[in-house]
Amino acid sequence: QVQLVESGGGLVQPGGSLRLSCTASTSIFSQFVMGWYRQAPGKQRELVGTITRSGSENYGDSVKGRFTISRDNAKNTVDLQMISLKPEDSAIYYCNAQYIYGRDVYWGQGTQVTVSS
Repeated sequence: QVQLVESGGGLVQPGGSLRLSCTASTSIFSQFVMGWYRQAPGKQRELVGTITRSGSENYGDSVKGRFTISRDNAKNTVDLQMISLKPEDSAIYYCNAQYIYGRDVYWGQGTQVTVSS
C-alpha cells in the first residue's frame, strides 16, 4: 500500500501562481510513474501531468506551457508548479502513483485549488 498526501492548494487570483506538493510513503518510489489529475464539480477527472522516474513528462492539452511537473526520487515527492492560472483551473487536484511493474494505482485525498478574483 502507498499513501499519497497532497498540499499547497488554496485560493489564488487569475494570472497567479501556485505550487502543489505530494509526498509518497513507499520504499520503492522510483518504481512508480507519478502524476497529477484534477476534477471540477460535475466534470470527469482529467490528466494534468505525469512524470516517469527518468523525468519524462506528459501533460494534458489544457495546461501545456503553464504547468510543470517535477519529482525528487530522494525525497519521495512530486510537485506541480502552476502559473498563469485561470478560473477554469479550479478543481480538486489529486496526486497519483502508477506501479510500473503491475496494475497498482494509488490516489491521494486531493487538495482544492480555487482561481477567482
